Amino acid sequence: MTSRFGALLRRWRQRAGLSQDELADRAGLGVRTVRGLETGQRGNPQVRTVRLLADALRLDGAERVELFTAAGHAEPADPDQDVATRAAGHTAARRPSPGPALAADPLAEAVDALASAVHARWLREEEQQQVHDPVPLPVRWRLAPEPLRDDWADVRSARPGQAARPLDLSGRLDQVVEVYRRIPSSRLIVLGRAGAGKTILTTRFVLDLLATRAPTDPVPVIFGLGSWNPARAELRDWLADQLVRDHPGLAAPGPGGSTLAAALVDAHRVLPVLDGFDEVAGGLHRAALAALNATTLPLLVTSRVDEYRAAVAATGVLRAAGAVELVDLAPADVADYLPRTTGHARNPWQPVLDHVREHPDSALAAVLTTPLMVALARRIYSDTPGNDPAELVDPDRFDGRESIERHLLAGFVPAVYRQRPGARTYDLDHVRHWLGHLAAHLTRLGTHDLAWWQLGSSLSRRARALVVALVVFGGVWLTDVVVESLLIGEVSGQLVGYGAVVALLAGASFGLVHGHLARVQPLEPVRFRLRLRAGPGSTWPRVRVRAGMGLLFGALVGCSYGVLMILVKWLVAGRVVTPAMVLVDAGVFTAVFASGSALAFGLVAAGEWPQDIRSAASPAGLLDSNRRTVLVQTAIFAPLFAVFFAATTWLIAVALRSLPGGGPFGVVIAWPGLAGVVLGLVGGFGGGFGYVISMTAWGQWVVFARFWLPLTGRLPWAVHAFLDDAYRRGVLRRAGAVHQFRHARLQDHLAEGHRDPT
Repeated sequence: MTSRFGALLRRWRQRAGLSQDELADRAGLGVRTVRGLETGQRGNPQVRTVRLLADALRLDGAERVELFTAAGHAEPADPDQDVATRAAGHTAARRPSPGPALAADPLAEAVDALASAVHARWLREEEQQQVHDPVPLPVRWRLAPEPLRDDWADVRSARPGQAARPLDLSGRLDQVVEVYRRIPSSRLIVLGRAGAGKTILTTRFVLDLLATRAPTDPVPVIFGLGSWNPARAELRDWLADQLVRDHPGLAAPGPGGSTLAAALVDAHRVLPVLDGFDEVAGGLHRAALAALNATTLPLLVTSRVDEYRAAVAATGVLRAAGAVELVDLAPADVADYLPRTTGHARNPWQPVLDHVREHPDSALAAVLTTPLMVALARRIYSDTPGNDPAELVDPDRFDGRESIERHLLAGFVPAVYRQRPGARTYDLDHVRHWLGHLAAHLTRLGTHDLAWWQLGSSLSRRARALVVALVVFGGVWLTDVVVESLLIGEVSGQLVGYGAVVALLAGASFGLVHGHLARVQPLEPVRFRLRLRAGPGSTWPRVRVRAGMGLLFGALVGCSYGVLMILVKWLVAGRVVTPAMVLVDAGVFTAVFASGSALAFGLVAAGEWPQDIRSAASPAGLLDSNRRTVLVQTAIFAPLFAVFFAATTWLIAVALRSLPGGGPFGVVIAWPGLAGVVLGLVGGFGGGFGYVISMTAWGQWVVFARFWLPLTGRLPWAVHAFLDDAYRRGVLRRAGAVHQFRHARLQDHLAEGHRDPT
């Protein structure tokens, strides 16, 4: 039976044009598993494994049955549904039409790529957080109180006059998909207090739903609601923007002229898993709930109980949604879990377990009812040699529940940063300070998303503009002095002075530009790689906008430069200056800078092209991608502008000198060719440097995260290595292109400690 299964698997894999590695990646399995199944070295594949392979190969109904039969299984039917039409719909979804029909779906490739990326991401996160080591904590839930859920007729999508019986929505972690599928409206809200296990539940929901997903089913994607402002962005638009941020390839054009991300959302090919309704900015919960009620999208929403109850009192419940509430861990759950985390026969947790059993109303028993606190206790005591959990029962040390929770939160960072063989060593006081700065930064922003391109926003907007101006000033001044000294052959005080004037103008201009951008539009990573292409399409509107920006910016800088240099020649060199000379210089520089900037900005925009759909972004991956894109843009912009400036100024000077009487103003233009070359090189490379520093996300990372914040002691010099190390230690987690603290309680604790070290 196994040899027949292996032969079928190999035949259908080759028909799909996939290697064993590609099939393993698409199915979310190990390549050894696929190889072993094909060769017969692995027998009796599990039902879940067969289903993943069948979905990855896009097998139709008959072929799926044949594969399951060869494995010795019958594919399980969908969970029992008490609404016949919903059961029929699920059955149809799980028996998709054959390959040609799927191939005709313009979104099929994007959906498959998204499903693969989401599965790989959250599987890694679950492993990183040790959810299954040694076993998952028993997260359970019950039906939420009646005031927090909608009428059963709406939840069950009943017709007018049709009786609507209650649904049994209670369950445990491994039943989350089954419970969700009992709800005909496909809308569920999960309530629970801080640390109750909402994040664990959403991760398991996504992974289990993807494991049983048919090619035509929507892809569950987790979105952190903390960054959504319902007063500024419609839900669907915000979902599409978040998809593009975490999966840059979805910025590619989709059907109907929109992006692939927007098309997936509008076509209900994405199932939003909205984590943290309570994290929406204060005062916006009512607007957020109203926006959720205005959409027909299937949803799974998580929230703390109090915030959701307050929003319900003002707006009403989440319509057509079933509602469940996570329940506390029982003493038996803790007694079964904690001893298994020690890795040896001796049970150091026995005094704690005896205390909880004998004093079920004690503060310690109350603390150990949430998965978060149990996980912290496990990390501090089971995973850290030399720490005795018996200290938790000391009544002289802890005077209540709050003091025990503070102790566990405070002990987490020292426990994970203890010295380990082969691990990077940090000073614990420095670690506390750096993590506290990051936590306080996120608290000020009102978000849990730690984005590398926003690290500089821990400073005020004026401070950032000043730092940018200083950095651009130094870079342009150095460029001017080096270029002119190489071309002229000497360094003079006058040369240094002219360079300072040019650098001052550039620094002030780019500082003002950055301050304006920081106020009206946050700088975000460029989501495209550059590849010149021809043909009409959505590129050309972007080219027109970018060229217009370059025209305006170049005109302002060119005019200012022309006037300022004339004044410097008059005040410093004592040259005779007439109004006609001012007008000519200002006009020439305005025309050259404006046309050159418009040309460069437009060509850069014309060369933008979406990344591969399958390149889901991680923080490091997005940083590397943005750096490459910015450097390529600069490599195009700087030489192009330098050559254009030198050639154009020379042509204008020759044309003006050839006019009778030196031009319309009677001025004989004596513009040496060397001066045009110098100004072209300085303008091109200095302008490119200023653009990178002031107008790109990667430039902000370099200026603030790699220079200013470490210089002032707020962050370490190797910021990326520190964040990656914090992720491996479990202090941070990855949520697409951003980091987050392991839990909001941990972020709040570190932020509070940073504000008040005592």
